[in-house]
Amino acid sequence: MNDGPGRVLVVVPTYDEALTLPGTLARLRAAVPAADVLVVDDASPDGTGDLADTVAGRDAAVHVLHRAGKEGLGAAYVAGFGWALERGYDVVVEMDADGSHRPEELPRLLDALAAAPAGAPDGAASAGRSGRADLVIGSRWVPGGEVENWPWHREVLSRGGNAYVRLALGLRLRDATAGFRAYRADALRALDLAAVESHGYCFQVDMAWRVARAGGRVVEVPITFVERTAGRSKMSRAIVAEALWKVTVWGARRRAEQLASFVRRGRTHRP
Repeated sequence: MNDGPGRVLVVVPTYDEALTLPGTLARLRAAVPAADVLVVDDASPDGTGDLADTVAGRDAAVHVLHRAGKEGLGAAYVAGFGWALERGYDVVVEMDADGSHRPEELPRLLDALAAAPAGAPDGAASAGRSGRADLVIGSRWVPGGEVENWPWHREVLSRGGNAYVRLALGLRLRDATAGFRAYRADALRALDLAAVESHGYCFQVDMAWRVARAGGRVVEVPITFVERTAGRSKMSRAIVAEALWKVTVWGARRRAEQLASFVRRGRTHRP
């Protein structure tokens, strides 16, 4: 890495991830030993929270935030963000517990976040103002990115959903729904996190759009996404429906704002 991004906290939300969490934590601590980890567990019935406590008991860099019940991915991440900001971390990372995000690729995201503002990294795409990155997304759909063991319909859904996000929101990202990402803490402080109510894929789009609308720079770097081999996917029709509905509403609101701005400019320049 360059000069390093500062103190890093990796937030790992869990719900019934007892089969995958120990291996993910071991790989993560080996890949980025200087980073701390916060497991945010939603009272997993399979004992994931207890497993996390066991790991935390023997590794001071691992912390656990227990929540009362299953409240959704977005709420878990927002709780983790708040925990990180209260403790003065400089960078906050999102990463899944199921092994689909390879911990060995996290240094690539942190390098991009710490890079001098000389442009996007090789093979990366960016959106927002010029300068250093405020959010780095590990992308499946930029050159060099790929997926492993995905059925064709999942790829179609992901690519199609991201195309719709670009069309509706004007967000110049190839993989706005990706969940492997690193935020500069200052970028999170600039947002009203209490107003974020999205979950699932929609949460990822929501956060990327909020950073971009606040003037932040969003960069994508290629990763390899690996389909989980153990446990159960949390993907559901409800998650897809929420994303489609909310992106449509946000897109309509954006078009209305653009129209109102156009009308105001016309009145200002009227002779």
